[in-house]
Amino acid sequence: MAKKQISYERRKQLYGYGFISLWLVGTVVFFLIPLVKSLWFSFNDVGIDINRTVLTWRGLGNYDDILNKDPKYLGLLKNTLIETLWKTPLILIFSLFIAVMLNQKFRGRALARAVFFLPAIIATGPVYTIISGDMNSTGNTQAAQFSTLFSTDLIGSLLNFLGIYGISDSMSGIISGIADNIFGIVWSSGIQILLFLGALQNIPPSAKEAAQIEGATAWEFFWKITLPYVSPFILANLIFTVIDSFTSPTNAVMERILSVKEELRFGTASAMAWFYFAVIFAALGVAALIVNRFIYYEND
Repeated sequence: MAKKQISYERRKQLYGYGFISLWLVGTVVFFLIPLVKSLWFSFNDVGIDINRTVLTWRGLGNYDDILNKDPKYLGLLKNTLIETLWKTPLILIFSLFIAVMLNQKFRGRALARAVFFLPAIIATGPVYTIISGDMNSTGNTQAAQFSTLFSTDLIGSLLNFLGIYGISDSMSGIISGIADNIFGIVWSSGIQILLFLGALQNIPPSAKEAAQIEGATAWEFFWKITLPYVSPFILANLIFTVIDSFTSPTNAVMERILSVKEELRFGTASAMAWFYFAVIFAALGVAALIVNRFIYYEND
């Protein structure tokens, strides 16, 4: 009896399923199951016995604790939202500016691209700690001295030296906050620059030729050609930047969640994490709705 032949298309499908099978197993075992457990823990008081985990149903009790009784959580969450609100536009603007520069033809362009993408490869905790100028807490004197090279804490003295007085405390705080985080902004822009650079390289040559024939200036070319073509990537970079900011290990809310977890208060930590996830989801939804109004689609 002749064997039934499997079609070429069916074989390709089977190869695809085989290729992602390990990923599917890993996703279920290491992501979906812990995710469901953490959601269940957020509604329970979790105790650790010698041989098993003891759960006591609390309903929304853990959420009530973090919103009404925890002295730090809401304050840290507010500060994180404010920081993300002003830092995200700066990262997007800086990334687009650098991508436009790196898209030009000049000597050493490959090296310059590698330098700006390098933080995305070596963005480890110790390296970022040095960049952010926070090595004093480690007790390493030499590293602490080196980290001052990246610190801009003298912004107030610089303003006074330039004769700029009378700035309100809020404005001075904004200026100081931006200056103190300038290296953090640069350090967080590697992926965004790469995505914008890919979008710029996909601008059709016909659009450039038409702009040159019409005598468009570089300024007009940017607003009429470049920005509309890269606008879909603005939304992608916005989502990536917000998620990256909210989930950073140096994020104050993440540090609070991890500290509560280390105290073996797993139910409270899970409630903090899930409420934080809800806030992130809502923030992304609002930001996407606003930015999507300004995105140019070729089929419009």
